[in-house]
Amino acid sequence: MGARAVDAKHLGGTRAYVVWIAAVLAYSVAVLQRTTMGVSGLEATERFGTSATIVSTFVVLQLLVYALAQVPAGLLLDRYGSRVTLTGGAVLMTVGQLLISQTDLVWVAIVARVVVGAGDALTFSSAVRLVPAWFPAARVPVLTQLTGILGQVGQIASAVPFVAILSVSGWSTAFATTAGVSACAGLLALLVVRASPPGIPRPRSQQNLARIPLVLGRIIRHPATQLGFFTHFTAGFTGISFSMMWGYPYLTAGEGLSRPAASAIMTFLVVVGIVGGPAIGALTTRHPLRRSTLVLLILATIAAPLIAIVLWPGPAPIWLLLFLVAGFSIGGPASSVGFDFPRTDLAKHRLGTATGMVIMGGFLGGLISILLIGMVLDLLRPDGNYDLVAFRAAFAVQIPLLAIGTVGMLVTRRRLRRRMAATGQHVPPWRDVWRNGRWRRI
Repeated sequence: MGARAVDAKHLGGTRAYVVWIAAVLAYSVAVLQRTTMGVSGLEATERFGTSATIVSTFVVLQLLVYALAQVPAGLLLDRYGSRVTLTGGAVLMTVGQLLISQTDLVWVAIVARVVVGAGDALTFSSAVRLVPAWFPAARVPVLTQLTGILGQVGQIASAVPFVAILSVSGWSTAFATTAGVSACAGLLALLVVRASPPGIPRPRSQQNLARIPLVLGRIIRHPATQLGFFTHFTAGFTGISFSMMWGYPYLTAGEGLSRPAASAIMTFLVVVGIVGGPAIGALTTRHPLRRSTLVLLILATIAAPLIAIVLWPGPAPIWLLLFLVAGFSIGGPASSVGFDFPRTDLAKHRLGTATGMVIMGGFLGGLISILLIGMVLDLLRPDGNYDLVAFRAAFAVQIPLLAIGTVGMLVTRRRLRRRMAATGQHVPPWRDVWRNGRWRRI
């Protein structure tokens, strides 16, 4: 049977969706593990007998491990495939959550969050990698968006059932329960997930260890990887910083909203991403040569309300806060467009490593943003009594980060288009597009 016949038979069928759903469940469970500490901050200060500042370092350290582990995670993914890495990630998160459920020592808790961060780093890239392996190219952008969006169910799980268990049964039971959920997700991945459909060989990297730095250098230097990195960095870091650390304190301590009102706005953050993600995926499929332009337009919806919030006299009106959160939220799906550049320009057996590099962009940006905002807040309000003035000055540090990321996108996009032109694939200028009306495949 020829490769085309095999593709027609196996790509996008029922089994493909079963494999994809198992991977999405594994990713949503990883998001649950990732966000449990963020919703249990007060309980953590009591359990470990330490300050909120020390507890917040758990989140920062976890993000740092997650970001730095992306390259080795990608190398493992290229070599062993998604089933191994998804299962391994779930095992690590199970161990980490069990460890934190049984300890009241700060240093042990830090080690546990490092282990959770390492397991989390193996998961999303593995889930995303399965999409082009199991589905036709026309479905890949939308399903990639849906993978990221559906994974956020894990954030809801940490905010509702996990918090309920924490309140009723206590710390040890709550974290041990999440460890059990992670173990179940790992078992499901082991039993269901396969790296490629039957009859289609899995693209794999067979490089020896001595050649890994050379291969990694080639992947990093490729303009498609670089454009993906800056896309994920620029569109993603504001939402990561807002949702994982500073959003809720800003809304309550800064803008003076009640807890229910702040929770409603944080829920709006998730809803906008769910609605906007498939639309961005569809536009990416319809206009593949204008993917970066789409992201640049979305960046304007992030920057405009952020600048307005910084300059607004007095507390911001609700409509402006919703505009701000909507921009941060839609930036999440826009950052996922970054995965599409390596997918269409790199060899398949290098996609795991390239995907890891792209993911690193947003989370490094989020880490930098979280740290800078915290530094400004501590500088202006060393007593910890943060107010609106301090938060607005702190949030302003994100504006130059957006500018740096945008410049990075423009420079790497130019390099990628030059490379494409050398192989005969030209991106038509906008004047030709308007003149000829060629909108379908640009």
